[in-house]
Amino acid sequence: MAKTLHELSVELKVYILEAKSSNDKKSQFRPERYNNLKLSMDVVKDKIPHVTVTVGISEVKYNINTMDKMDGSLGPDEKYIQKWLDKSGVSESLQACWKARVDNRGKITDVE
Repeated sequence: MAKTLHELSVELKVYILEAKSSNDKKSQFRPERYNNLKLSMDVVKDKIPHVTVTVGISEVKYNINTMDKMDGSLGPDEKYIQKWLDKSGVSESLQACWKARVDNRGKITDVE
């Protein structure tokens, strides 16, 4: 069974925190920055299957069919997001979330 968008956002947050805590200098690492990490999809506004990753006031949009960046920037965090998107099962879960939203005409919450 595919994961919900909320479950995927928690998974991405954990992935970034683990990767950054092992790579970055402890003095520069601020885990609280990722407390408001959010994944969203707007099937009404944009017909291309996509996921938007938001951290604070920055956001980036990825095509979920090709996993290519469509718009926006998160700076150096994008490399972690791209690695997470390339993990097995992530693409399938994102596509299932997109399909659920299309089937329900966008009227679906993250609590599925």
